[in-house]
Amino acid sequence: MSFITAKHPMPEQDPRERIKNFKEVALGYDQETAVAEANRCLQCKGAPCQKGCPVGVEIPAFIKLIKEGDFIAAGNKIKERNNLPAVCGRVCPQENQCEKQCVLGKKGEPVGIGRLERFAADYGAAFDRTAQHLSRQVTGKKVAVIGSGPAGLTAAGDLAKLGYRVTVFEALHVPGGVLAYGIPEFRLPKDIVKREVDYLKSLGVEIKTNMIIGKTFTIDELFTDGFQAIFVATGAGLPYFMNIPGENLNGVFSANEFLTRTNLMKAYRFPEYHTPVHIGAKVAVIGAGNVAMDSARTALRLGAQKVTVVYRRSEKEMPARLEEIKHAQEEGVEFLFLTSPVKLIGDKEGWVKNMQCIRYELGEPDASGRRKPVAVPGSEFNVEVDTVIMAIGQGPNPLITQTTDGLMSNARGNIIVDERGQTTRSGVFAGGDIVTGAATVILAMGAGKQAAISIDQYLRDK
Repeated sequence: MSFITAKHPMPEQDPRERIKNFKEVALGYDQETAVAEANRCLQCKGAPCQKGCPVGVEIPAFIKLIKEGDFIAAGNKIKERNNLPAVCGRVCPQENQCEKQCVLGKKGEPVGIGRLERFAADYGAAFDRTAQHLSRQVTGKKVAVIGSGPAGLTAAGDLAKLGYRVTVFEALHVPGGVLAYGIPEFRLPKDIVKREVDYLKSLGVEIKTNMIIGKTFTIDELFTDGFQAIFVATGAGLPYFMNIPGENLNGVFSANEFLTRTNLMKAYRFPEYHTPVHIGAKVAVIGAGNVAMDSARTALRLGAQKVTVVYRRSEKEMPARLEEIKHAQEEGVEFLFLTSPVKLIGDKEGWVKNMQCIRYELGEPDASGRRKPVAVPGSEFNVEVDTVIMAIGQGPNPLITQTTDGLMSNARGNIIVDERGQTTRSGVFAGGDIVTGAATVILAMGAGKQAAISIDQYLRDK
């Protein structure tokens, strides 16, 4: 029966060709394929897929519109709940969210909800010539959003739709946060991010770049300037290191620096763009999350001859998306499991040349539910490397909490909030990675949506 068949395949660049360029790997559905995939949807009355969406997109409704061939209406239906549909269609882990709840997934593959979302968003951007400005009554009340990543952009768009005068303050020179600096061009083209940002500007959102809150302005100064509520959405951009000998050698990067240089500052087009990035013949990436996969695949495209992902657990425990792992494997990335570096060794010029590693066995599950890696005594061995990229996670920058009285954070530096996103400082809300630690784009967007609801209620009560 048709409703238990596999998803329609996503057209992709050939792995042998795509490792030579930074063009998007997944090419998107055409109209015929999108309609065929939409026809797989059972239009379940309970809409379990929608319950799996952190921003509450009316999934059966937009898929029905695609099925009927009304692609522009489908895109607009998504935008009622999701301000960044083209982004979500590309990088949202649908397999753990909406598609995980799809009834078809019990007997076959779920509907390709993310692929259809991407199709509708891209079609609307290409062919919708009607302005999507919403008729709204501007309240005059000013709201500041700190950070233009997925949480900040979502909150800004929703608050603008509610009639607030919203200003987004971004520390970097272009908006987008992690969407701009952290996700490679071949997964999320920067013109897609710009397109989504431009849509928010069309709603009345003002975005100010090169604004470091805590330095350029403090939270208190924003209140003095007339902002009546503030949403902190600064993400988790402070990289973690392993604190092992040799991490200060040349050729050792945090994934944040490596990807920022490549993605945002276009180091892959040096000297046309003035930021270089060093890449050796043999690259090791430490970690196995999405950031690690992005770093490994980027290194290949920059000319590395051999890229190895080093992970202290087994393949089963890898936290990266299955699609990311599959693409990395297709492109020739190698994996060294149950292994972790303990020392980096350099040459006399100070460049990393060797990585001393130790092997692990898996013990009992830890707090994350995954089996805890246990070092095997006497199992040390060396791996030749020219570049090492640390992709073991990142945390919150403490600048805002250090410069704001009454704003409490936990032991890890994450801002403390209640269930509404309200912090311990009146009028200040927070959400996304600055609260939860590094997570997914869609969960940050869900936090931004909740913050917009809470800020609206707060200002109405006030």
